[in-house]
Amino acid sequence: MTTTSSDRPFLPVNIAVLTVSDTRQEADDRSGRSLCEMIEAADHRVAARAIVRDEVPLIVETLRGWIADPAIDCVISTGGTGITGRDVTPEAFRQVFDKEIEGFGELFRWISYQKIGTSTMQSRAIGGVADGTYLFALPGSPGACKDGWQEVLRPQLDSRQRPCNLVELMPRLREHL
Repeated sequence: MTTTSSDRPFLPVNIAVLTVSDTRQEADDRSGRSLCEMIEAADHRVAARAIVRDEVPLIVETLRGWIADPAIDCVISTGGTGITGRDVTPEAFRQVFDKEIEGFGELFRWISYQKIGTSTMQSRAIGGVADGTYLFALPGSPGACKDGWQEVLRPQLDSRQRPCNLVELMPRLREHL
């Protein structure tokens, strides 16, 4: 079982939020807005926010720009993780990954299964690391974003989380470079 330790300091993480959608604008982007609100409520910083169409080159370009930005520690996207023809977020993410975090997608789907049953098999949620930046792609529904944030990402992006967390690994993510 994991716990939060008060003997460790809280370290805010700079997080960029990317909405992948052919139809959403900022005014009706409920999932992106929800992610931003949850990030800020957890005392992290929303370092950037964008909406891009479901096109691999556009997603890759945005990711590469944020990966190169030293003010961004993590990118969380919403949308484009399904199995229809326009769902290309995982393909774009894999183009920039140095390493995939397989456990993220597995854990997300396990949590999702408990809520939506076998429909979770349609999710291709994915996580990884690129040039020292964490990258996580969540489905486009507000419920999926809430589950992914509250049950997986929030605890792992909390430096006080025990027995371990992603924040404590951040100084070592670029050792191979």
